[in-house]
Amino acid sequence: MGADARLAELKLELPPAPKPVATYVTATRYGDLLYVSGHGPLRSDGTLIVGRVGDNMDVTGGHAAARQTGLAILATVRTHLGSLDKVARLIKVLGMVNCTADFAEQPKVINGFSDLMVEVFGESGKGARSAVGVGALPGGIAVEIEAIFQVND
Repeated sequence: MGADARLAELKLELPPAPKPVATYVTATRYGDLLYVSGHGPLRSDGTLIVGRVGDNMDVTGGHAAARQTGLAILATVRTHLGSLDKVARLIKVLGMVNCTADFAEQPKVINGFSDLMVEVFGESGKGARSAVGVGALPGGIAVEIEAIFQVND
């Protein structure tokens, strides 16, 4: 089963693919790699999930924000490639969590993204990953994630 069919089977709704808000592109392809710029937790209604994990948001809320960020990234990938079925595998992920200085469970938060990628792409959705805590993210968003995918024509 392809990734597009899997997404439909899971009844997952992708938000509209985000548009750049500064001087960059949301994704760029080089050879068989698609580099996806940092995305935030964009909902289908255009709003973003904001908050700081360890302050006004718990791990569960952060996990949900990371999952929503994954849906936004999938929307961008589909827009750039025309189909999620062109994804061969996830190569690398950088997950940034807007959190307090003493919060130490960033990997649990970014699992929201990683778990979604495995649901959609199977074992090919597992890639190398970093999960880091940061003091602030644009607009106060809870999570920002960037990714690199290997793609087929």
